[in-house]
Amino acid sequence: MTWLVTGGAGYIGSHIVRTFIEQAIPVVALDDLSSGRRAFVPEHVPFVEASILDAGALREVFLRHRIAGVVHVAGFKYAGVSVRRPLHTYQQNVSGTLTLLEEMASAGVGRIVFSSSAGVYGTPDTELVTEDSPKRPQSPYGESKLIAEWLLRDQGVAIGLAHTSLRYFNVVGSGYPDVYDASPHNLLPLVFEALLEGRAPKIFGNDYDTPDGTCVRDYVHVQDLAISHVAAAQRLTVGEPIEPAYNLGSGSGLSVAEIMAAAVCRP
Repeated sequence: MTWLVTGGAGYIGSHIVRTFIEQAIPVVALDDLSSGRRAFVPEHVPFVEASILDAGALREVFLRHRIAGVVHVAGFKYAGVSVRRPLHTYQQNVSGTLTLLEEMASAGVGRIVFSSSAGVYGTPDTELVTEDSPKRPQSPYGESKLIAEWLLRDQGVAIGLAHTSLRYFNVVGSGYPDVYDASPHNLLPLVFEALLEGRAPKIFGNDYDTPDGTCVRDYVHVQDLAISHVAAAQRLTVGEPIEPAYNLGSGSGLSVAEIMAAAVCRP
C-alpha cells in the first residue's frame, strides 16, 4: 500500500519518506520545491513537483500510484513570517489542505496523518501541555494548523476519514548526512551559519522568567518525528485505534543559552 508524503522534499518530509523506505512501505513524494530540495528525496522514489493547491496534479498522483494514505507535511511553516503574510499562510495551509481532502475523497483515499504543530496552543498557562490543553494560537500559522485539524475532524464525521494530527514542538537534528534543516528562521541553522561565517551567534531576549533568562523550549529530534509519522500511518493502515491528536516532544525543556553553549563549545 503506497503512501503519499506532501512536502516530501522538505527537511521533515524527506525524513518521513526515507523512514517509509526503511520500513519497506512504498512511498511517493510531492513537493513544489518552494522550500524543499529535490536532492533530499532518493532518486528511486517517485517524485512529483507540484503544489497541494493544484487539484489536477493531486488527482493524477492518486490515479497513477494507487495511494492508500497521505502524510500531509506540506505548508507554510514560519510562524513569525505568517503575521506579515497571513493570506499566504491561510492559502497554503488551509486552502491547500482543503484541496487535498477534496481530491482524497474523490479518489477514495481514506487515511491521513497530519503534520500539525504545538503552535495551536499559543502560550500555555501551565508548564505541562497535554492534548486537551486550551487551543489559543497566537499567529496565523498556529491558527491555520488548528483549522486544518478541524477539517480532518469534520471529514471524519462526514465520510469516515481515518486521521490523526501530530503536534510537535521545535525540530532539530538530522538522521542522514545529506539532509539538513535549511530554514532561515530556526535557531540551530542560524547559529551554525554565524559560526561558519566567523561571527558570534547572538541571543535576542534574556529577560524571560527562566533560570538563565532565555526562552526555554522543547526540542524533538527529526528522526523521532519521522518514525512517529510512519508509525501513525501503519496504525491507520491496519485499522488500529488511534487518537485524533498527539503531542510529540522530548518532555524536557532546553533554554536558548543552553543550546548556544552546546553549539559553540570546543573540545
